[in-house]
Amino acid sequence: MSARSALRGPLLVLWFLSQGVLGFYLPGLAPVSFCEPAKEGEGNAVPDCKSTIELFVNRLDSVESVLPYEYTAFDFCAVEAEKRPSENLGQVLFGERIEPSPYKFTFKKSEKCQLVCNKKYNTNLPTDRTYMDFLKKGMLLNYQHHWIVDNMPVTWCYDVEDGQKFCNPGFPIGCYVTEGGQPKDACVVNSDFSEKDTFYIFNHVDITIHYHVVETGELGARLVAAKMEPRSYKHTNADAPDCQGGPMFIKNKDSGDMKIPYTYSIAFVEDKKIRWASRWDYILESMPHTNIQWFSIMNSLVIVLFLSGMVAMIMLRTLHKDIARYNQMDSVEDAQEEFGWKLVHGDVFRPPRKGMLLSVFLGSGTQIFIMTFVTLFFACLGFLSPANRGALMTCAVVLWVLLGTPAGYVAARFYKSFGGEKWKTNVLLTAFLCPGVVFADFFLMNLILWWEGSSAAMPFGTLVAILALWFCISVPLTFIGAYFGFKRTGIEHPVRTNQIPRQIPEQSFYTKPLPGIVMGGILPFGCIFIQLFFILNSIWSHQMYYMFGFLFLVFIILVITCSEATILLCYFHLCAEDYHWQWRSFLTSGFTAVYFLVYAIHYFLSKLQITGLASTILYFGYTMIMTLIFFLFSGTIGFFACFWFVTKIYSVVKVD
Repeated sequence: MSARSALRGPLLVLWFLSQGVLGFYLPGLAPVSFCEPAKEGEGNAVPDCKSTIELFVNRLDSVESVLPYEYTAFDFCAVEAEKRPSENLGQVLFGERIEPSPYKFTFKKSEKCQLVCNKKYNTNLPTDRTYMDFLKKGMLLNYQHHWIVDNMPVTWCYDVEDGQKFCNPGFPIGCYVTEGGQPKDACVVNSDFSEKDTFYIFNHVDITIHYHVVETGELGARLVAAKMEPRSYKHTNADAPDCQGGPMFIKNKDSGDMKIPYTYSIAFVEDKKIRWASRWDYILESMPHTNIQWFSIMNSLVIVLFLSGMVAMIMLRTLHKDIARYNQMDSVEDAQEEFGWKLVHGDVFRPPRKGMLLSVFLGSGTQIFIMTFVTLFFACLGFLSPANRGALMTCAVVLWVLLGTPAGYVAARFYKSFGGEKWKTNVLLTAFLCPGVVFADFFLMNLILWWEGSSAAMPFGTLVAILALWFCISVPLTFIGAYFGFKRTGIEHPVRTNQIPRQIPEQSFYTKPLPGIVMGGILPFGCIFIQLFFILNSIWSHQMYYMFGFLFLVFIILVITCSEATILLCYFHLCAEDYHWQWRSFLTSGFTAVYFLVYAIHYFLSKLQITGLASTILYFGYTMIMTLIFFLFSGTIGFFACFWFVTKIYSVVKVD
């Protein structure tokens, strides 16, 4: 079968799937103009100008639970007739569920204490009791609303330490005061929340929308901020609310009929300082530890660059002397008196044990490396900003699917150079082993999410679509890459391999495989652990991550550090006449993933407040996926660095 015929099937599937992508929700691409509604009998002076502001609701999540839930799961005020916006693949994978809400405002029309709906419960009825228990559970675990206006998060800004203001893109359902009278979470903001063993629900929001009037070009206004204050009102009359009275509370042991009115107030403020293009800045600038992160990253950068320079200087000076000394030897007697890395030139390119598995890991690692590089590059250019919800994950998944060809090519090329002949097994393992492990773990996590009724549970149709991307695009592309990899001649080495393996002398403790592998991952981990804290925060503490420029810089530093640390240890082992460098180079830099796993466990125990067996299993299940991906990524960097180094040094040495 020709390459053109082999490509036709995957291209048709990709074209078919791209037609469905056209309907995906792609926010943040262009500003939307708003203006006051036209008077009766008059048309709008501004074309494409909206007067109605829609508020969308997203999933609810908590730092005390890995399980997010849809907005409707808590029985809040909802609309059923309207169609929900389409979501891209990244949003589905992250469990985002954007839905329309009954909160609709008219531009520049302020309103006070407007009733949205009344929710009535009778705890003697099983359905109502279930809803009420679930609502209490949400307040106990501090679940947070996430609202969206004009693709901007509705933020709750409040004062923190040192007079600084933190703007949280979410606000709690309510809070709980314990049986001992200790207020938890948001209950500390109001001294009226003092009843023991009582839940206080935030059933009223004061929303303030800031807008900027366009002075030049097209007329109209653009929204630049949406801020709110959650409040709790019992209301004197629930059917005609007046935002008076004490806080709305629910006794933990109360039963019978209950009524919870939900209300809002809306105000509009003109802001001439904030432009539409910089409307996210006030949220990002208020993120905690931002200044500390900048200083820490710069400090880490200086240290890592210094260490890298030292390693490079030592390697260059030592190798220069070694090569010069070996090339000046004139007699066989001189060569016999020498010791070190030249003596193993006849064994250094000997095929490693388990060459099949190593080649498969190299193929998958190459796929992940290119995917990460391209994704971070696009993120640095601003294409994957927080305004483009789900774009980061969508980009990563699509790139991984399309990069099956280099994975198959690299795996086949190295497997052939290792002397392997089972090419069918090699290409099948490249296409299915590592992706299969990730998918199996992900599928088990999805079953737990589905059992718990979480919004993060992936629909069956999406699972089928992901399998279609894998089997119909990625697998054929992997086969195409493997075809071209096996078709080429094997990699030519600068020295011949002896038929009889050389005996490896007794090694000291420091040159044995395990100590070298354990030590090799310390330096690469040292350059990423600061950034790792903020990445884990963005995933598990639901904070925005936006410093992709620094992340890309750390990515480059990681590549350099993994390469140099592995090359240095490889040189020491070759000088000790141990020529088994292939697996050791992969595992040396790949051991950084073990440090990542240890740090993730420490982060879970010291930083997070996650409770419940399901949330704990989910945390470690997803952590194992990240660990495997990082292991393949870093291990591949170390192997290719050592492969280049070994090929280079043995190509410039005269061998008799």
